[in-house]
Amino acid sequence: MPFLNLGVVAHVDAGKTSLTERLLHEGGVTDHIGSVDAGDTQTDSLDLERRRGITIKTAVASFPVGQVTVNLIDTPGHPDFIAEVERALRILDGAVLVVSAVEGVQAQTRILMRTLRRLGIPTLIFVNKIDRPGAREQSLLRELAARLTPNILPTATVLDAGTANATIRLLGAAPADADFIARLVDVSGDPVLLSDWARDERSVPYDRLRDVLTARTRAGLLHPVFFGSAVTGAGVGELMAALPTLLPTTPGRADGPLSGTVFKVDRDDHGRRVAYVRMFSGAVHVRDRVPAVVTAIEAIEGGGGVRRPALVAGQIGKVHGLREARIGDTLGAGTVGGQIFAPPTLESVVRPRDPAEGRRLHAALSELAGQDPLIDLRQDGAELSVSLYGEVQKEVIGATLAEAYGIEVVFAETRTIHVERPAGTGCAGRTLGKDGNPTLATLDLRVEPGTGVTFALQVPVEQVPIHVFKAVELFRESLTAYVNEALTFGLFGWRVTDVHVTATRTGFVSPATRAADFRKLVPIVLREALERAGTVVCEPISRFRLEVPESTLGAVLAALGKFGAVPESSTAALVEGLVPAARVRALEQAIPGLTHGEGVLETTFERYDPRPRTSAASQSPSEIASFEREA
Repeated sequence: MPFLNLGVVAHVDAGKTSLTERLLHEGGVTDHIGSVDAGDTQTDSLDLERRRGITIKTAVASFPVGQVTVNLIDTPGHPDFIAEVERALRILDGAVLVVSAVEGVQAQTRILMRTLRRLGIPTLIFVNKIDRPGAREQSLLRELAARLTPNILPTATVLDAGTANATIRLLGAAPADADFIARLVDVSGDPVLLSDWARDERSVPYDRLRDVLTARTRAGLLHPVFFGSAVTGAGVGELMAALPTLLPTTPGRADGPLSGTVFKVDRDDHGRRVAYVRMFSGAVHVRDRVPAVVTAIEAIEGGGGVRRPALVAGQIGKVHGLREARIGDTLGAGTVGGQIFAPPTLESVVRPRDPAEGRRLHAALSELAGQDPLIDLRQDGAELSVSLYGEVQKEVIGATLAEAYGIEVVFAETRTIHVERPAGTGCAGRTLGKDGNPTLATLDLRVEPGTGVTFALQVPVEQVPIHVFKAVELFRESLTAYVNEALTFGLFGWRVTDVHVTATRTGFVSPATRAADFRKLVPIVLREALERAGTVVCEPISRFRLEVPESTLGAVLAALGKFGAVPESSTAALVEGLVPAARVRALEQAIPGLTHGEGVLETTFERYDPRPRTSAASQSPSEIASFEREA
């Protein structure tokens, strides 16, 4: 049986989870339709999700549509949990982007659509809430074309929009749907079809048009638009029927090389790690070593997992036994690729209310970081800090620590994450038995500007302590890990990045030298090398896009400088440019007053730029945070 791995994505409150519940009910998975307000949804299973009425963790359920099994992946809509969305996008065959018929295209909607198009993920658009007062059709279609993509094709028209009786009429091959056919021919990109249709509109059979619609949609070049209401069910059946036709599926075959990706990590009732895996090719069986031994497999079927002997291409399941599994790990020849969305640009120090809980807090946060690598736990002495996308995520982490681990915590004020980059090249070293070297090891390191964090081992094999590390490659891997750990805190207290580190000399004494000697020596030597190279503190910069009424453009341009924003282009109603990420929130708060409530601001992470040294603030985390509060 073929599989369709389908993601449902949306701006928060567009009705994404309500649509998911309706699809699961129509697919026979649930006996009743769960409600976000009632807190009884199938996919929002965490107590925290139900209390808050938002999706926090990606959830998976499956249902059949004809001969196709649809694995439905429900993702968070709140931007604070964009990391969960990123993991889901890596495993999708297709997506449904939910847009509210009332609110229309919102900031997160645009970010999601840009990402889906960039990744080439075939996407259908579902316009939800046609039964709500203020629901729009034609003006919303123009908005979709202008703000998302011009390559849209309405598949239905709405009757009685904005009322409880709102319903839809499908468009198709009937003579009354000549506009639909003309639009499909226009966006098909098929010159022969266009020529045939222009010669005689009636000469193009509907089967040919349907094939064009399917091919263009599966290629991610055309986005059919469906209308409906997840609450009343109007239009949902039509969307459901179109899923296996318009979106690509994966044959459920076990042949081919093993290829799978871990996109979620959870814990079972005994606290053991469980990996959620999407299979792309081949099969993984119980007792396979990948590299740990698989002890059990639960294929996602209906609303939960069912014990099976194997997972095959296209399936999603829970794989037990992978005790060290982390999000992004691959099985066999799987690949993950680079980061899709921007990294978090905020962080906060977290402390236990009871100081005696420090070790337990570190263990709990380490486990959460294992499930979510973008949490990026940093430790400076007894102080722990975590990376964040926003305040809601901070509240959720606090609630999770209290409810799942029994640890009450307090957070320091959120601050903007900065990074350090080497300003030049620096070398340092320690020789065994000399210069007060506290270890039984020799190590020389060179640091220089690079891309990301890279490490090279350039020493002859006789300088490698084989009696400890067994092989040159294992020595290189261990030094790489020690270097990455040491770069957590640079000269000013920020993580060091865009640096290339080279070990140019190592030494040991056998059998006394141990791995701990190198682990202790790396941060000492690396710190000295960084001091000689110098580092530059860099702040995150966001790209902004600001739509404003033409009458307010002058006031807006005059005010942007107060927020450190630099316009790069402007028209009568649109300003684009760069702004320090630390000033985005203040800019957001000022826009309504500057634009009479009509301005629309969108921001996305752009890059890190050197932070100017001023007398108002130094480069350390605490003093930068103080400067940002005053600004």
